[in-house]
Amino acid sequence: MYLGSVIGNLTLSSRRLELLYNPPNSPNRNRAVIVIAHPWTSIKEQSPANYARILTEAGFTCLAFDAAYQGESEGEPRYLEDPAQRVEDVKSAVTYLISRNDANPDLIGVLGICASGGYAPFAAHTDLRIKAVATSAADTSNMEILKTQSMFTGEKVPLVHMLPERIKDMPADYPDSFRDLAVYYRTKRANPSARAECHLMANFDAFAFNEMISLRSLLMGTGSTAATKWYSEVEKPGAKIVEFFT
Repeated sequence: MYLGSVIGNLTLSSRRLELLYNPPNSPNRNRAVIVIAHPWTSIKEQSPANYARILTEAGFTCLAFDAAYQGESEGEPRYLEDPAQRVEDVKSAVTYLISRNDANPDLIGVLGICASGGYAPFAAHTDLRIKAVATSAADTSNMEILKTQSMFTGEKVPLVHMLPERIKDMPADYPDSFRDLAVYYRTKRANPSARAECHLMANFDAFAFNEMISLRSLLMGTGSTAATKWYSEVEKPGAKIVEFFT
């Protein structure tokens, strides 16, 4: 994480940064802080800004930042998606918060969105400074999970090409979720910053050691029709499933 691009109040004015922000008249959370990690190829001004706005209104101090290689952070090649680096970004954000008097080191949580819903739990596996983890529509690489499934079933799990090189190569029976994914990542109109760096993610399994978060809280939220819903539905002893309707 590059502190020169870290913001907490969703505004950036030249080099004059106010890193952490609580809106007036918000509930007292005893200086509790939430690190918000953005999705794959995203930036802090997108979905993290929406989550930060709601959470700060609820009294939480929020820290949003651009991952290395992305947004206003440094690093070459640009827009590189490196799971190992993304995990270290989360840990670096925690290190930064520990140094601040206006952040309670005993009340630091991490919210991971989409791919960061995999990076955030992974960071918490070994970083005990993270007291709670939440994910929103968590996603991660499929390769290691498919290998595990194959080992238990004794059958080879077929691979599905989720991202064709060209939109016109999508088969007629392509699932809607895959079609939306391809349109987002394979067109300049939707995401001109996307890079084909899947090789760095192929052997990354974010959830294999989630037991290491034990004695700390893990909340995994997802939508009823989300294509990645099954990542958040893994049953664990003592886990509770709660449904919300809007």
